[in-house]
Amino acid sequence: MPTTAPAHRSAQTSANRRRSSSRRDDEAPVIPILARKVREVEAKAQRGKLGPTNRVKFQVIAFLVREERARVKADTEITDGARAELLKRLDGVATILAKTAARDTSLIQLLEVDQAASPVARRMRRDWLLESGAELAPDELIITDAAPSSAPVVPPALAQRQVVPVAIESRQMANPFLPPDLSAPVVREQPRRRLDGWELMGPLYKAFESGAGGTAASMTLPDVPEFDRLSPKGLEIMPHQSRFLEAVREGHRSFLLADEPGLGKTAESVLAASVASAYPLLAVVPNVVKMNWVREVERWTPLRRATVVQGDGENIDAFADVFIVNYEILDRHLAWLSSIGLKGMVVDEAHFIKNLTSQRSQNVLALAGRIRERVRNPLMLALTGTPLINDVEDFDAIWRFLGWTNGEKPGPELMERLDATGLTPADKAFYPEAREAVISMGIVRRKKKDVAADLPDKLIADLPVELDDEYGRSIRHAERELGQRLGAHYRRIIEARGDRGLAIGEVDEDIVRLVAQNELDESKSAGSGSENVFTMVRRIGQAKALLAADYAVQLQRSVGKVVFFAKHIDVMDAAEKHFAAAGLRTISIRGDQTSTARQAGIDAFNEDPGVGIAVCSLTAAGVGLNLQAASNVVLAELSWTAAEQTQAIDRVHRIGQDEPVTAWRIIAAHTIDTKIAELIDSKQGLALRALDGIVTDPQSSDSVQLSALMHLTRQALGAV
Repeated sequence: MPTTAPAHRSAQTSANRRRSSSRRDDEAPVIPILARKVREVEAKAQRGKLGPTNRVKFQVIAFLVREERARVKADTEITDGARAELLKRLDGVATILAKTAARDTSLIQLLEVDQAASPVARRMRRDWLLESGAELAPDELIITDAAPSSAPVVPPALAQRQVVPVAIESRQMANPFLPPDLSAPVVREQPRRRLDGWELMGPLYKAFESGAGGTAASMTLPDVPEFDRLSPKGLEIMPHQSRFLEAVREGHRSFLLADEPGLGKTAESVLAASVASAYPLLAVVPNVVKMNWVREVERWTPLRRATVVQGDGENIDAFADVFIVNYEILDRHLAWLSSIGLKGMVVDEAHFIKNLTSQRSQNVLALAGRIRERVRNPLMLALTGTPLINDVEDFDAIWRFLGWTNGEKPGPELMERLDATGLTPADKAFYPEAREAVISMGIVRRKKKDVAADLPDKLIADLPVELDDEYGRSIRHAERELGQRLGAHYRRIIEARGDRGLAIGEVDEDIVRLVAQNELDESKSAGSGSENVFTMVRRIGQAKALLAADYAVQLQRSVGKVVFFAKHIDVMDAAEKHFAAAGLRTISIRGDQTSTARQAGIDAFNEDPGVGIAVCSLTAAGVGLNLQAASNVVLAELSWTAAEQTQAIDRVHRIGQDEPVTAWRIIAAHTIDTKIAELIDSKQGLALRALDGIVTDPQSSDSVQLSALMHLTRQALGAV
C-alpha cells in the first residue's frame, strides 16, 4: 500500500544507520563510553558540582582520547573514511572537554599527559576499557595503591606564619618529651580485598544521593543507661545524648554528629571527651561560638580547663585540657598544635571545611591526619546539623577528616565493611548496603521531633510586602531588563544553531541553563557597579529593610523578644536606627565583633528583660548561638541556601525553648524574591533523602542563584 512505503523506507534507513553506527563502534568501541562519560562531566560542570570523582573522570577521558586518537591513526586496517569519522567523534569529545575546562580553569592542569597516573584513575581507565571489550595485559588488570606518604602539617607557604606562644614553650620545657603512647597505631600492609579493583567513591555518593535503603542515616546506638553517671550536679543529659555517650563508652571514636541544630551537640562533644579521656582535645570552631564552648566545658566537665586561642595565643593556658581555636587563625598555630600530643579533635559546623581547595579545609585535614598517625583510635568528631549544602559530595571533606576515606577510596575499616557485603557496584543491592556501611562508621542523625517530643512546633510564615515607591519600581524595572538580556542571549544561540525541531513555545533547557550559568559566572566576577542578580537581591533587601524593621517593632510590642536576621550590614544598620527611633533597646551580632563583646550581647538578650530585639547577621550569627529567650524570628533578607535559613531559625528553636517558634520571612511581592523563597523551600530534598531516608521527588542540584536566573530566562521567553 502506498501509505506503508515511506514507513518501510524510513525503517530501512534507520536500520542502515544503526548498522553503520555499529560498524564504527566495532572499530572503536570505547568511543561511545567516552561520549557518555564526557556528557556526565559536562552536566556536573554546568551545575558547578565538579567534585573529586568527576575530576578524575575528566582526567581519564582526556587520557583515553589521546590514546585512542593515536591508535586510530596507526591502525592500517581501518579505511580512510572510517578513520576520518572516528577522529571526528574523538574531536567532539575533546571539544566538550575544552569547553568544560574553560568553565572551570582548574581543570586545565589535569589535561597534562602524566595526570591520569593515580591508582583511582588507572582503575577507572581499566574498567572503561573492559566495558568496551578490550583485552588488557595482566599488569593493567592488577593495580596497586602507592604507599601512603606523610604530608607535613605545616605547608611551606605557611611556615613563616607559625607562632609558638610563650606559655606553650613553658609547657614543652616542663615536659620536653611526650609520654610514650603504647597504643599508637601500627601501620601494617593491608590484605588484598575483593573490592580493591573497584572505583567506590562514586557509588558511595550515589548511595546517599538516592537515599538508598530508605532509612534514617543514624547508626545503631546503645540503649539509655539505667543511671546518668555523667551529668554534674544540677544538670541532666537527655536520653538521645546519653545513648550517644554510651557508644563512646563502648569504644566508638569517630562520629559525624549530624543531629538537627538545637539538640545539644556541643554538650555531647564535651562529655564524649571526658568519657574517652581524649585530652588534650582540640576544638576548631567558628569565631562566634568560642566563648560558648568555654562555657559548655565549664558547665558539663567542671574539673577540666578550657582555653581560647586568640590572635597569636599570647594569653592561653598552655596546661589546659581543651584548646579552642577558630578557623580563621588556625593556620598560624599548626606547628605547636601538632606537637603537644592531642588525643582528640572536634570540628564544629563541619560544613565549613567542605571546600577542599580552601586553606581552612587543608589545615583541619592536616592536623587530623597527624593525630591519627600518633594515636590509636583518637576521638574525632565532626559536628554539623547541615552536612549537605548543595551536593552529596559535601560529605567528602568530612569523611576525610574522620579517616573513613582518603578522597580516592575508602579507608581500611570502611573497605572491610563494604567487602563484607559480598556485593559490588554492579549489583543494585550494593547501594543500600554501602550506605548502611558508611552510616555504621559513625553517622548519628536525630531529628527534633523524634528525640525532643516536648519541643514546641516550628512554623515558617511568609509576609509579602509591596515595594510601591520609586525605589521599588526601579528594582522591578532592573529585573525586567535582566530577564530581557537573558532572553536575548538565549535567542542568539538558538538562531545561530537552529531550533532543531523545538515546538512552538518550547524552550531548550540546556541552553537556558547555559545562558543562566554564563550570567552567574559574570555576576560573580563583576565589579560593584554592574547590575546583576546579586546586586538586585541586595537592592531588594535594602528596599525591604524598614518594612521588615517596622514589622519587628510591632511584633516585639505584642509578643516580647524578637530575633531580626539580615544578610547585609546596611540592612542591619537601617533596622537598628529604626529600632532606636522606636525606643527599643537592641543588641547586635556581627562578624567584626570580639568573642567577648558578642557573648556579652547574647547574655544581655537572654537575661535582660529590657533588651527587646537581637539584630543578627545571617552569616555571623547563623551558627552555634543560643537565643531561645525569643520565640519569634524575622528574616528581613533571604539567604541563598536552605541550610543557612534553617541554621538561623534554629538559634531560637532548640532545647530549652518552651514556646512555639515562628519565623516570619519578609518577601518582596512581584519580584525575584518570591521565586527565591520558593526555591529555598524546594532545595530540602537532598538532605531528606540522604540523611533522613525520606522519599522525595528528585530536585535539581542547581544552586538557588542559578535556578533563579533560569526562571528569569524562561519568564522572558514566555515559558513560565
